[in-house]
Amino acid sequence: MRHGVARFVTGFLALPVGLYLFYVVWPFLQAAGYSLTDWGGYSDRQQFVGLDNYLRLFTDELIRKAFWHNVFFLVTVPLFTIALALFLAFLLNVGGREDKAGIRGVFGSGLYKVIFFFPQVLSLVVIAVMWQQIYRADGQGLINGVLMKIGLVDADDPITFMYDPEPFLGVPAVLWWLLVIAVWSGAGFYMVLFSAAMQSIPKDIYEAAILDGAGRFHTFFRITLPLLRDTVSVAWVYLGFIALDMFALVYIMTPSQGGPNHASEIFASVINFNAFQKGQFGYACAIAVALAIFTILLAALQLRITRRERIEY
Repeated sequence: MRHGVARFVTGFLALPVGLYLFYVVWPFLQAAGYSLTDWGGYSDRQQFVGLDNYLRLFTDELIRKAFWHNVFFLVTVPLFTIALALFLAFLLNVGGREDKAGIRGVFGSGLYKVIFFFPQVLSLVVIAVMWQQIYRADGQGLINGVLMKIGLVDADDPITFMYDPEPFLGVPAVLWWLLVIAVWSGAGFYMVLFSAAMQSIPKDIYEAAILDGAGRFHTFFRITLPLLRDTVSVAWVYLGFIALDMFALVYIMTPSQGGPNHASEIFASVINFNAFQKGQFGYACAIAVALAIFTILLAALQLRITRRERIEY
């Protein structure tokens, strides 16, 4: 076995590695090749244009809008999702009272975990359709319906969530409503992830801190958060990937897939628009390759910044 281990491992890995190269790596290389052409996507004619598609990115106003919208999601989606997930995980694991059995979560924490995790079992399309009904501008929408019942909104002037181009804090309002959905749908998974990490922290550490007079606030920031740094770092990278996508929500929730008036355009929606509506697959591939490079560099930078020596406990 010692002498044949290389052949043994190679035999098991050959098929999955081959499938990965064919179905994942090769399409990426094809996209990179198409990005250097003016291919329209519906014919065999491909003329080599070099880096013209990439130079066009710097002068495209729609790309500029999409970039800043993606930056907004890149900052807010991880920030709010991780903050909410950490808060819920702390409450459900060590945020309750202390008794003879030690430090516990709040009462009913097991049921809360199931409720908060429930959006993860739903398809993102189902979530988007559900929130369409919540955001509906007529009296049938859940939010508008409730506000009309209590007299805060006029039936003739409902809140137009997805159709409101007015900015809020300098950002189109539609992006904030999409952010609510992204955080709501993702917080449950990361709550479970952080809960598992918190359960690996010995309760003796919390009990010793409480005996020394530390409150819940100091316990969270001085014990829990430092010991979860690696987990939070990985979660931030994953959520960064999600924030740079957001295509399903934008495609289903917004008018004209990026409206109103391009107020919710992101890289993914611009790729779809250029490829399938304008027939510029070469340019769309250039946008996709640029986005992939940006995502990889961002993930590497994030992991490099947050890397540190492992804390033993």
